Amino acid sequence: MDLYPLFSLLVALAPGVLMLSAAGLCRGTHAPGLLWPRFLTMATLALGSTVLGLVMCLAQTVPPRWPLVAGWIEAGPLTALLAVLVQFLGTVIAAFSSRYLQGERAQPRYAFALGGVMAAVHLLLLAHHWLPLIAAWAAVGLFLQGLLCFYPDRPFALLAAHKKRLADRLADLLLLSAAGLAWMEVGSGGLAELRLHLQAFGATAALQWSAVLLVLAVILRTALLPVHGWLIQVMEAPTPVSALLHAGVVNLGGLVLIRFAPLLDSATPARWLLVAFGLLTAVAAGLVMLTRISIKVRLAWSTVAQMGFMVLECGLGLYTLAALHLIGHSLYKAHSFLAASSVVRQTRLAKMAQTARVATLSLMLAPVIVGAWLAVAQSWLAAWPAWWSAILALAWAPLMWWPQGESAGLLVRRWLAGLAMVTGLALLAWLGHHLPLGLHDQADPVSGGVALIGMGLFYLVLASLQWRPEGLETWRRWSYAGFYVDEFYTRMALRLWPTDWARASAPASPRLTSSPLSSST
Repeated sequence: MDLYPLFSLLVALAPGVLMLSAAGLCRGTHAPGLLWPRFLTMATLALGSTVLGLVMCLAQTVPPRWPLVAGWIEAGPLTALLAVLVQFLGTVIAAFSSRYLQGERAQPRYAFALGGVMAAVHLLLLAHHWLPLIAAWAAVGLFLQGLLCFYPDRPFALLAAHKKRLADRLADLLLLSAAGLAWMEVGSGGLAELRLHLQAFGATAALQWSAVLLVLAVILRTALLPVHGWLIQVMEAPTPVSALLHAGVVNLGGLVLIRFAPLLDSATPARWLLVAFGLLTAVAAGLVMLTRISIKVRLAWSTVAQMGFMVLECGLGLYTLAALHLIGHSLYKAHSFLAASSVVRQTRLAKMAQTARVATLSLMLAPVIVGAWLAVAQSWLAAWPAWWSAILALAWAPLMWWPQGESAGLLVRRWLAGLAMVTGLALLAWLGHHLPLGLHDQADPVSGGVALIGMGLFYLVLASLQWRPEGLETWRRWSYAGFYVDEFYTRMALRLWPTDWARASAPASPRLTSSPLSSST
């Protein structure tokens, strides 16, 4: 009897089971001296099991068959890699939390919710069927509510949790509707059966609508405009919660889109929705981020912009780049939030230095230099379409900006450093395309052209802000206010679904829903 499939199944399930056990153990533990050692022990064991699972996955050419759960869960190279990433970040965040929350009475509740979130994420990574995927994603949101409301006396934290809850429940309805349409058309809820049906018959009208509903659910869960406000206001929660949310929860929408790539490739309206919302979010949030002063709020707007860019990549059919973006963003944002205090010191030191305006010539030459460099790299690497090189040239052009009056020696060193960074990023992207992740890109040149125009307009606005900032003062005020998009959504949410705490705190907090986030100042 071959026991390897059973052993591989146990290894795949172990991280989720261990983190769920950690949550249960910590719920009844009130002694801080026992709480976090127990949690970290279970988290470390879970991390070891994810590493073992990744090694086993890379060592085999054919995924093992699991008859007990056939069609419900499945592990692949990307799943195993993301499991290691999620568990590593979760373990680091737990260790940080054990010091950050010293003296807090609600630590058992926090540890329970943290373990529950991590367990649900592991189930979502394995889900290869509509039902466990929907259940796991809903469980992530339910456990996350306990973390968002860790400080129940902070109105903005409660507001963020309320808006997140509404977005999650609406997303659940959309996912259930999408699953129902796909199930009736295919005759099964398995994603493997869905892929085979698409290969044989293409996307019928029912599957087209299923893809659109799926995309709308992802937009709600990924905090794209106009439902992004809760991700900004969640800064009222503890810093490790922000790190967990931005590094391992909000970007789960990218994973879901990658998993449903065969359906999206056959549903043009759904892909255009992704391109439209992703491009709009990336551009608008990128502009707002430049006006923010608070370190954490600026990082939050950066996450909104990055999620828009990741969704745009999925809409363009560049799933490998979206997966690399997901991994890189998780590592960067976890480090940024956990090291936010050191960023404050770095910002103060930077303000002490005299900063000159960016040279006008650099604003014009930077995209040309980066574009030419990427064109050479594209001719050698051939890892992505040429129009994507142009988009990357606009996105990476600020790396080549130089201030006015800089000496020739410093200018040369700045150019060399910028080109080295561009080369390194291009090589990482090329390497990602050659990793055995099991992803297949379906690039669409038409939507790629639209994205290129959008990024070109974004660069023009960005360059104008550097060239003549005083001439765009009104635009800067609108950007600082987030273009007042969240104010409309907040008023609508509280009007349609009022809460007791909002009514009780309205006289004392008249700016709760009418100001552009006072917490950012």
